[in-house]
Amino acid sequence: METEKKIDILSMGRSSIDLYSNNIGSPFVDINEFSAFVGGCPTNISVGTRRLGIHSALLTGVGDDPVGDFILSFLNKEKVNTNYISRKIGKRSSAVILGIEPPDKFPLVYYREDCADINITISDVKNTPLEECKSLLISGTGLSKEPSRSATIFAAEQASLMGVKVFLDIDFRADQWPDLQTFGTTLRSVLSYVDIIIGTSEEVKAAAYTGGGEAKIEHSQVNESKIEADLDESIKSILSKGSKVLLLKSGTEGCYIHYSDSKSTVHAPGYPVEVINTLGAGDAFASGLIYGILTGWSLYKSARLGNACGAILVTKQGCANFMPTLDEVMDFTKEKGGLD
Repeated sequence: METEKKIDILSMGRSSIDLYSNNIGSPFVDINEFSAFVGGCPTNISVGTRRLGIHSALLTGVGDDPVGDFILSFLNKEKVNTNYISRKIGKRSSAVILGIEPPDKFPLVYYREDCADINITISDVKNTPLEECKSLLISGTGLSKEPSRSATIFAAEQASLMGVKVFLDIDFRADQWPDLQTFGTTLRSVLSYVDIIIGTSEEVKAAAYTGGGEAKIEHSQVNESKIEADLDESIKSILSKGSKVLLLKSGTEGCYIHYSDSKSTVHAPGYPVEVINTLGAGDAFASGLIYGILTGWSLYKSARLGNACGAILVTKQGCANFMPTLDEVMDFTKEKGGLD
């Protein structure tokens, strides 16, 4: 008899304090007031899935300082399992400063030099009850530097061997990598352990990239770099490495579901809303998607729930602090025609 899993989703990787501009619409140089929130792709997803109602845990590193206290305090209030978060002595929690200039400018600056979360180790992974988890989420940024890179690959490998479903958020941040080639080569090294991949068109192109070009960044939007490559070929290349499904996030269009064993693509429509801030929308999407899949929903319905979560978040100022609850999402979708 299979032992009941105690953790629905273990998210692994970035955690940070995010300082969001309160001067919405103002150029970065004119910002004079910020609000402090908690962020980082896996951290956002741990909060997003928990608010939807499933048991989530976070594996990350925080500094032995007040910023670490700030992150842990928020996560504990959200009832995210923080038992596997380690204090990294001598390291600082990472920080992000963000401007908000809707509809299309959201500049951000990372402070991640030898930060606490990039110092996650294989020992940290061994201290988690991975065998008691239904799923593991890893992210591309977690692969950017050692020792987090080896720890992330080790976690994915062990999860795959244990039959734990592995999600990968490509999470490409161009300024965290020396070049596109390093990113693509590194990310592809983990794909044979991954069941479901989540990414934007540019992230997918970056993950498949083998050429000699560079990511183009405009307005300091390192999360929306532009890459010259063929998207269809990139999708085929990524899915040939072993993953079963790729969810292509496409903003207001929703998302496109690509299967490794089929040439057909399924479109899950989005929910158009007035955009205030796009940062964190992808993490809200992943939260809804993961909730649906782990609850036993169809992939299409799960993707639609993800789209709804993302749509709600783009109307908010920040990321983790504004993740919707299941009731909020259901009320939102009911007003817009439902999930089917």
